[in-house]
Amino acid sequence: MIDHSPGVVITGLGPVTSIGIGSTDFTSSLFGGHSGISEITAFDTAGLPTRVGGQIHGFNGNDYFDPTSRHQYGRTSQLAIAAAKLALADAEVHADSVTAILVGTTNGECQVHERILSRTVESKQQLITTADMRQLLDPLIPLNVNQALNARAECLLIPTACAAGNYALAYGYELIVNQSHQLVLVGGSDSLSYSAYSGFCQLYNMAPDKCRPFDLNRQGILIGEGAGMLVLENEDHARRRNARILARMCGYGLSCDASHMTIPTVDGVTRAMQNALKHSNIAAENVGYISAHGTGTKRNDETEFLALKSIWGDQAANLPISSLKSMLGHTMGAASALEAIATVLALVHQTLPPTINFETPDPDCPVDCVPLLARQHSFQHAFNNAYAFGANNAVTVFADAQANRV
Repeated sequence: MIDHSPGVVITGLGPVTSIGIGSTDFTSSLFGGHSGISEITAFDTAGLPTRVGGQIHGFNGNDYFDPTSRHQYGRTSQLAIAAAKLALADAEVHADSVTAILVGTTNGECQVHERILSRTVESKQQLITTADMRQLLDPLIPLNVNQALNARAECLLIPTACAAGNYALAYGYELIVNQSHQLVLVGGSDSLSYSAYSGFCQLYNMAPDKCRPFDLNRQGILIGEGAGMLVLENEDHARRRNARILARMCGYGLSCDASHMTIPTVDGVTRAMQNALKHSNIAAENVGYISAHGTGTKRNDETEFLALKSIWGDQAANLPISSLKSMLGHTMGAASALEAIATVLALVHQTLPPTINFETPDPDCPVDCVPLLARQHSFQHAFNNAYAFGANNAVTVFADAQANRV
């Protein structure tokens, strides 16, 4: 069957992470299996059981926007602006071409709220400045990107927690396929905050030192920060401007079982992947790699494996599946956007990112997690899995740039 709908391609990548900023540095660290986990200095971790995470050290917002306007942007907006500018530069396209900016987030500008609260407690009075008001509203994040780019794009904040980046990708895909948009910026951004960090400590699912997805002795997640933005483009538009096409976006799958606030179900995760296969018109046996949600908690990793097994059967143990969270920690709303970038790079280089920190196989979760070292691998299609609080499940599907459309 010939698909006459507009082809959707990825032409630019903008990662801002603890292992590298920009496509070149990020790619080198991704395939080198570098860890971005370090001592947290963004806030006081005294009294908390964990003191490390994926903090981005050395980020300078002045490299991406006018220093005189910095007071307008919280850190989450700053990371998103940097990622957006890097993605446009990578795509070699001007901001005038952007018609929509979609940014996913979990905590928004939580640091701004914390700063206001701390100052209020210390002074015993409410001291909310004009700058505070300009920074603290989460819906302003995509608007801030729009302003910093001097674009005139439609803007939307997507707050579906840890799957928000994938939801942004799915919505961007729809804008191109069904609403005749030619080029959109999509992704996610979240900054480190004491609230999220200490909150996850209270859930007793934070690892003390390393995130070890799929390992028998995994102890939980680590929190990170970052932003990932991608340029999604109508294929005809990209070819007319002789753009470099990195990969195709084939479709997506969503589900929400609404059964538990923090624990995904096998059925919900399975339905998201089944929906992705159906929407993309791809057979399960043609998926050659999966970028896992892979948080490193006992329950999540087992759930993801059981969902894979429900679709791939005994072949689930042989399907390569790796977790970027082993390197970055969990970057919340940015996670699946950064994992989408990693998936695109895997397709471009025909190389699988490793799951670092892996030592001991888990008989209850016997996946090929590409342990420790990157691996050359010939494949055409890949899944990017994301499962969020509230059972917001989202899977995006990508293909090699040379793959035939069906």
